[in-house]
Amino acid sequence: MSYEKVSQAKHIIVGSKQVVKAIKAGTIREVIVAEDADNRVIEKVMHTARDMNVSVSRVDSMKKLGKACGIEVGAAAVAITD
Repeated sequence: MSYEKVSQAKHIIVGSKQVVKAIKAGTIREVIVAEDADNRVIEKVMHTARDMNVSVSRVDSMKKLGKACGIEVGAAAVAITD
């Protein structure tokens, strides 16, 4: 389901560092993180999203998440903007 959301979204932000910046800026509607991502990579994303009351969905595969974003590599975190 979340893969579909990402592939159909008009504006997305890919990458944990960029997602954290966007969450802090207040422009994010939802964050999607991959279950198979390294915890060190997504820890700050999860913490920031919780602090800013942004909903977080989980998907099982970085590779599939990256593909849904239209990139050739895996994605640990993706944000859907307003």
